[in-house]
Amino acid sequence: MPQVIEWKNPGPEDIIWKYPDEEITWGAQLIVHEYEVAAFFRDGKAYDVFGAGRHTLTTLNLPLLTGLLSRIAGFKEKPFKAAVIFVSTKVFAGKYGTRAQTTELAPLQVHGSFWFKVENPQLFVNEVVGGQKAYMTSDVNDYLRGFLNEKVIDELSHYDLLTVFTRLDETSMVVKNTILDYFKRIGLELTDLRFEGIDTTPEYRERLFWLRTGRTTPEEVLRMETVKKAAEELGKSPGAGLGTGMVLIPQVMTPTGPAQAPAAALVICPKCAAKVPATSKFCAECGTQLTPPAAETTKCPKCGKSVPSTSKFCPECGEKIQ
Repeated sequence: MPQVIEWKNPGPEDIIWKYPDEEITWGAQLIVHEYEVAAFFRDGKAYDVFGAGRHTLTTLNLPLLTGLLSRIAGFKEKPFKAAVIFVSTKVFAGKYGTRAQTTELAPLQVHGSFWFKVENPQLFVNEVVGGQKAYMTSDVNDYLRGFLNEKVIDELSHYDLLTVFTRLDETSMVVKNTILDYFKRIGLELTDLRFEGIDTTPEYRERLFWLRTGRTTPEEVLRMETVKKAAEELGKSPGAGLGTGMVLIPQVMTPTGPAQAPAAALVICPKCAAKVPATSKFCAECGTQLTPPAAETTKCPKCGKSVPSTSKFCPECGEKIQ
């Protein structure tokens, strides 16, 4: 009885299957069902490919493999060695999911689905089966999922948080086009790709809310978050933090340019009206002394503390000053 090579009862999710016996006899019957192809694979390369039908294996319908085997003496009489790889040409669905981040380093969790089919079986067997050692459907799925995740991570890293969430269709189309070209190079056709879920951390969800309302800019969101974190830190040190917070928060909330330095405090010279730094002791224009003379003081008759002579009451004990 001649050898029969056939992929029996393939599962609905099976993409490829390798015939277990690599000893192939001349005259063997190769049975290929509809939506299948069979490729003869040897030494990491796909040779002759058969479509649907019943085929008797001879040197005539295996011209590529025969050319390789012709250098082996007596190859027509002996069984020859080759792997028969069956490939389904139906459309398959795959899943992907990964962690990525945006331009402002916002963490993202993304998952979705993609649909594909084998368009060029010989190229697919060469690049995926031979190049990636993917002899089983699970190997093919793992390879495609890993590649997809890598491309999604790379593409999302070019967008900010608001763009990712408000222009998701456009983003997914760019990712799809990028993957489409690569799939063609490995013999596959990408029929569709979709983002089915995308999320970020609670901190960045709150930021996204402010951005989507249109009531503030990304820079203002960052300032508000800085104020919030500063207030939380100040709250951990009651008493000592109050004075710091009174200075820090107004400075943070004041919009400034990226290279804008804080303005120095100035005073006006009483003689020439020139504007000079408040820390100056003398006017740089006319030399007039700017530091006021020390004020006269007197002692409180009750507590003995030194107080300005112009005071009507002691600031320490409240005693009336004569």
